Amino acid sequence: MNSTISIIVPCYNQANYLTETVESALQSTYAELEVIIINDGSTDNSREVAEELTEKYKNVFLLNQVNSGVTKARNAGIEFCNGKYILPLDADDLISPDYVGDAIKILKEKPEVKVVYCEAVKFDEQGERYWKLKPFSLKSLARDNMIFVSGIFRKADCLAIGGFDDQMVMGRADWEFWINMLKNGGAVVQLSYVGFKYRLTKSGSMRKRTGSDELKRKRIAFLNAKHMDFFERELNGPLRFQRTWSKPYNNLMKFLGKL
Repeated sequence: MNSTISIIVPCYNQANYLTETVESALQSTYAELEVIIINDGSTDNSREVAEELTEKYKNVFLLNQVNSGVTKARNAGIEFCNGKYILPLDADDLISPDYVGDAIKILKEKPEVKVVYCEAVKFDEQGERYWKLKPFSLKSLARDNMIFVSGIFRKADCLAIGGFDDQMVMGRADWEFWINMLKNGGAVVQLSYVGFKYRLTKSGSMRKRTGSDELKRKRIAFLNAKHMDFFERELNGPLRFQRTWSKPYNNLMKFLGKL
């Protein structure tokens, strides 16, 4: 029976970090593993670095595509891969050796679990800082994301929801992905140790780059249009710009007969 995990690594101009990222994945204690690098039209030497990795390691593979964005790159890798399990890993982030094996053990033993993730740190040249993630619940997920993109899940569950939505070009597609996967059921387990390291780069994190009010409004409108059933159930109405106030505001609007 196939128990392979496919680690999906989109790469756009991250040649300086790609080898470290791939080798952190290959240091996993879980043996049935492949790494799929998707070179998303890089203009640096990412393709050359990736080709060197495929020559050095028999379980590392490369896809090349014109620049289409990280979401389409992830989906391309997921479509191509052979794994039963999936771990998206950005080309500058790192995982611990035990993370994959511990997550797959849970997924094998508990079919009701859809996603396994872990504790995390953020790091740069100055060192590491613990990333305090909010505890998971659907009510919390309706207001914000607490599962970084490098959670581990079954490929079948991913394909059942159509993968990552490449229409969510305004950022935080991972948040929409977890809503889509979990809103109709499925348990989530967080491992009680740091197994993921999120690199902070000089160009700024994705969260900062997608933090403008305009992008936030577009993102909220997209989420409401696609998942209103979820927000109605968890927030008693749509997600609002001031997300933490969504449910109290919706309750008030319904009390006043304005919603």
